[in-house]
Amino acid sequence: MQSEKVSFTNSQGEELVAWMEFPGDQRTHNVALFAHCFTCSKSLTAIRHISRALTLQGIAVMRFDFTGLGESEGDFADTNFSGNVQDLICAADYLREHYAAPSLLVGHSLGGAAAILAAQELDSVQAVATIGAPSHPNHVTRLLQEDKAEIQQRGYATVDIGGRPFTIKKQFLDDLDATQFDQQVRGLKKPFLILHAPFDKVVGIENAAHLYQLAMHPKSFISLDDADHLLSDKKHSLYAGDVIAVWAKRYLDIPEKEPLRTEKQVVCRVGPSGYTTEVKAGNHGFLADEPIRLGGQDLGPSPYDLLNAGLGACTAITLRMYADRKGWEVTDIKVHLQHEKIHAEDCLQCDTPTGKIDRIERVIELEGDLTEEQRQRMLQIANKCPVHRTLHSEVVVQSKLME
Repeated sequence: MQSEKVSFTNSQGEELVAWMEFPGDQRTHNVALFAHCFTCSKSLTAIRHISRALTLQGIAVMRFDFTGLGESEGDFADTNFSGNVQDLICAADYLREHYAAPSLLVGHSLGGAAAILAAQELDSVQAVATIGAPSHPNHVTRLLQEDKAEIQQRGYATVDIGGRPFTIKKQFLDDLDATQFDQQVRGLKKPFLILHAPFDKVVGIENAAHLYQLAMHPKSFISLDDADHLLSDKKHSLYAGDVIAVWAKRYLDIPEKEPLRTEKQVVCRVGPSGYTTEVKAGNHGFLADEPIRLGGQDLGPSPYDLLNAGLGACTAITLRMYADRKGWEVTDIKVHLQHEKIHAEDCLQCDTPTGKIDRIERVIELEGDLTEEQRQRMLQIANKCPVHRTLHSEVVVQSKLME
């Protein structure tokens, strides 16, 4: 995905820092706004994984640091839950002015509760998804139970949350208690997806049940199985992102994409920036790209990977046809390929005396009840696959501009 660092001001005039993540092919059809968990930041690994999953489906994502957190200005001690909601609304205003108004809100933990409230003030939002969200914002006071008396008595306390010290003021707790959250959830009236792990030790699964009971249809619940609250395992955050992206597309306005058309066998299209390329081969579409080390986004195989894949697929199909025709018991065929440039003098069977040549190493793995003679015959047949013969023959590529 393509990334861009941006900043905007909150309602107090303080600068909040955000990252915009775009689909690699630059074809964005919707924008999502992500609200992270209490005392977390936009750089949480799980948030990055979820953002990547969304961008792969054409949804751009803004993830930002709330006031006083991460790279954003302000004093966290002076913030409260209502301020987090206002930060989301300011972020949405920035998106509307500079990109497109957010149509999807995603919130993690307390950020999920903030997303529910913000969604009701943002007409552009068409769907809301929460991950491990509490059924009431004051759930966070459970994390502060040992310090609550000190906060009430002194008006503030320095507490340890996730190994980091934070100053929490009484006004923060008062603001949480004052939120009429049940009423807000009932009034959401937008498609609502609840993702929660049954064994979440920070926000129990009963919170998801209460949210689901309160919410109006259409509503959905997805279990995150054995995930922890922060989705520390990559597989859980990627899964959550995939589910949100597929679910949201049912409710978002997605313009019909202009299909790739050609009278030829294959057509490829690259966008206004980057190397991510749409490929349509017959009735099949996919992406090609360059690896990140070469400036690409690694959203698809590279051109040489595709070349290898063409030869490998042709080899495997040819061998399967031959084995079936002979009635040989071949249960599995794998073709391993590696392409590289080598110096001509390193190749004993090459006619080119100087410069570099292309070499493809092809290793064929056969499983089945075959004699050594049959295995050698299969190796001979591999060299007769049509793509192999094409690569060994003189190939003429005629290029011209379309009129």
